[in-house]
Amino acid sequence: MFDKILIANRGEIALRVIRAAREMGIATVAVHSTADSDAMHVRMADESVCIGPPPSPQSYLSIPAIISACEITGAQAIHPGYGFLSENAGFVQIVEDHGLSFIGPTAEHIRVMGDKITAKDTMKELGVPCVPGSDGGVPTLEDAKRIGEEFGYPVIIKATAGGGGRGMKVAHSADEMESAFMTARAEGKAAFGNDEVYIEKYLTTPRHIEIQVFGDGKGNAVHLGERDCSLQRRHQKVFEEAPGPCITPEERAKIGKICADAVARINYIGAGTIEFLYENGEFYFIEMNTRLQVEHPVTEGIFDVDLVREQIRVAAGLPMSFGQDDLEINGHAIEVRINAERLPNFAPCPGKISAYHAPGGLGVRMDSALYNGYSIPPYYDSLIGKLIVHGRDRDEALARLDRALGELIVDGIDTTVPLFHALLQEPDIHSGDYNIHWLERWLEANMGE
Repeated sequence: MFDKILIANRGEIALRVIRAAREMGIATVAVHSTADSDAMHVRMADESVCIGPPPSPQSYLSIPAIISACEITGAQAIHPGYGFLSENAGFVQIVEDHGLSFIGPTAEHIRVMGDKITAKDTMKELGVPCVPGSDGGVPTLEDAKRIGEEFGYPVIIKATAGGGGRGMKVAHSADEMESAFMTARAEGKAAFGNDEVYIEKYLTTPRHIEIQVFGDGKGNAVHLGERDCSLQRRHQKVFEEAPGPCITPEERAKIGKICADAVARINYIGAGTIEFLYENGEFYFIEMNTRLQVEHPVTEGIFDVDLVREQIRVAAGLPMSFGQDDLEINGHAIEVRINAERLPNFAPCPGKISAYHAPGGLGVRMDSALYNGYSIPPYYDSLIGKLIVHGRDRDEALARLDRALGELIVDGIDTTVPLFHALLQEPDIHSGDYNIHWLERWLEANMGE
């Protein structure tokens, strides 16, 4: 087992890793920019190293600075959290070349799954159901129009290296294809340095269902059920729950086994999430995230497992502490992402926290790096906390979420808490009757988005 690990991240996820490591008796090193010198993860870690100025490319994305911090402190392994360098295959290779351990998948698995076309081809070979679409990249507008006619409109054009909703455009007819095709290519080039795109059939009323998988890198893998992440704004998740309210036990067992078998065959190591669109009882693969997800706490809630602890264990060469037969769903869990944003336009709202009180009580977990007097810097993602609740069933979890939101105090800035108060008044939320388009239509009707 490692004696000391470095967390190449910030905010609540850095705290999350520090807590797991401390319970395992492992010392931790926090890295931070000058803007984060008073951040909670810096205070909580055993050691800290300043790695640069506020801009991410000069600090949290600076591979030389992070490797140097390891060498200075004697850290043996790096946990990347999510975002930043967590899915950077080149970073993983450099980590390994310096004799350090990366707490996550191999560089090759990150590389394969980071390219959407290669990932889809790989999953097809592994028996995972995929959305009908082009075989590889689509180089010209004429090819795009031909594929649109072949599969029938609407279709979605996606940047091969895309993510986070960037480089994705829908064409509802042949007349819209040119604009969608050119825009997707331009966005892909601007955001990822790659203008290659591919095309898939666009499902009209799907849900976003993702399967949590975990492997030991030695051909053993399990699935930990599904999460429903259908409530999204501009392809960004805001409300996640497990298990999915529309998934039957039979469907869960079938798709879960397909996913677990797939990652076992490629000797995948650590946590991963295989994401699907789900419509009319069918699952269609869209991508695999080769890292810990923001919404991992809802899976932890219903299975009573520590996914970060498990990541550290298998990275150190230890076996998984559970098998498939040990995993039984207990109750229902919901997570809402609380951002420092001003409604109704969701404009970033950094600033000083004048008062902060986290909700508590049975079945309530608050993952946040906030504290009284903390100044949220303007340089990073606006996520400031994740409120997670667990109940014996979905109704109890929703009631507990309503109660916990009422207890939460974040003064000095605007947050998205009022959005969740409003959503909990909606019958569709209580019935679970929604899809990936529901929230944006609700926002347009209620907040003028």
